Amino acid sequence: MEWQQILGFFQVVRLGSFTKAATATFRTQSALSQQIKALEEEWGCPLLERIGKKKLRLTAAGERFFQFSQMILGQYEHLQEEINAIKGEQKGHLRLAAPFTTLYHLFRELLPAYIRRFPQVQLSILDRSQESVIELVRSGEIDLGLALESTSPQDLALKRWQKVEKVLLTPLEHPLVGLKRVRMEEIAQYPLILPPQGLKFTGRSVLEDHFRRLGLDYHVIMESSNVELSSLYVEMGLGISFATVASSLPRLAPRNLAFIPLDHYFPPDYIAVVMRKDKILGPHKQAFLEMLFEEKT
Repeated sequence: MEWQQILGFFQVVRLGSFTKAATATFRTQSALSQQIKALEEEWGCPLLERIGKKKLRLTAAGERFFQFSQMILGQYEHLQEEINAIKGEQKGHLRLAAPFTTLYHLFRELLPAYIRRFPQVQLSILDRSQESVIELVRSGEIDLGLALESTSPQDLALKRWQKVEKVLLTPLEHPLVGLKRVRMEEIAQYPLILPPQGLKFTGRSVLEDHFRRLGLDYHVIMESSNVELSSLYVEMGLGISFATVASSLPRLAPRNLAFIPLDHYFPPDYIAVVMRKDKILGPHKQAFLEMLFEEKT
């Protein structure tokens, strides 16, 4: 078994394609196929099954070998980082993923400060949905993810970062702004701007469950998967919407937006740092976490 065979197999499984994996490993597709074939001959059993022309499926042995390849490649990356640190070089790669709103509002000062401190670290920052963040962390494609604690599975390690709360977004002059506690019956009277039904972890299903239990009719005037887009149309008076906002975030005073608390319907949640439980963080990754939590305090 050779290093290139381990790397090639890992990329084939990760990318789900011999063609893409060949590009990623700077090999021809034929050479990569031979590497996988040599591995299967060495182990005396198939590691991959082809389903149709394009789909691949891991065998039981292939699943175990993929776990092994993840572990070996992760340890190799960590070894590189440790040796660089011994040499006094802060080199390496830091891969992050978070939803748009988290990146837009909460990372503005942190990331420039981190880049100034670690100019040789290669950053990869991905704007992804909550669901995608979890899957990227689980697969090992990113080092750290930011996701709501309530949506994060128990097989991943979590560390609470920012408290968040569900609020109703309305224009400042909206009739609901003057009420002490807004009820669902009152919310349902106005056109709603909600996330698309197919998106997970948006809270839409929970909201609609409240409406159904109360027997309320409601009208969705617009579907928007981006809270910034939703808030723009709320300001225009098209409808009212919902958002999950960090308690420490300034309320965007210059904008024509009111943030009405809904804590009597929705308990508070937390944005959490999410990572694999077997993930070993090198010095520059640990430093990012330290800066992240220092900024919070």
